[in-house]
Amino acid sequence: MTLAERLRAGLAHPAQVPLLTGDFDQDEVAAVRWREAAVLVAVTDRPEPGILLTQRTATLRNHAGQIAFPGGRIDPDDPDPVAAALREAEEEVALPRNAVEVVASLDRYRTATGFTVTPVVGVVAPDLPLSPSPHEVAAVFEVPLAFLLDAANHAMGHATWRGRERHYYEIWFEGWRIWGATAAMLVNLSRRLAWTA
Repeated sequence: MTLAERLRAGLAHPAQVPLLTGDFDQDEVAAVRWREAAVLVAVTDRPEPGILLTQRTATLRNHAGQIAFPGGRIDPDDPDPVAAALREAEEEVALPRNAVEVVASLDRYRTATGFTVTPVVGVVAPDLPLSPSPHEVAAVFEVPLAFLLDAANHAMGHATWRGRERHYYEIWFEGWRIWGATAAMLVNLSRRLAWTA
């Protein structure tokens, strides 16, 4: 069975525990004008699969310096979230669209910055020659999938934001701090998959 087939089979099962839906409390959701976005959860096809992540540049207006999946806003010319995720990955890290075997679109997640994000899972060959866009991406790195799926690595953090105490997940890997929406989507992925990487 290929990695893509294993992922499809695992994601076909419902989550065993509730999924995370967003960074907002229910009473805040109605007040937000949501914008649609999509990200690519690129899983590397190697004996020990990994997930490609980026560090955003320090000069970006939103989420500067944070760890993220390649992705962004869905443009009017994008026919669907899959097309948007593939386009953004190509623009941000020069990952060719035709190099991605799309597996599935996952449950949408609402971010504190007003985006409804659709994670798109795809399989890519290992060690592709990626080239980060200097205006958007400071670094590209890979984290083992098994590490990201292990609930023991999902820590809770908290902070006060907009006058409320907020709780979020964070995952630390070799000095990289993966937190917020990216960590939440990884937690959801771990809750959806019914197989061991």
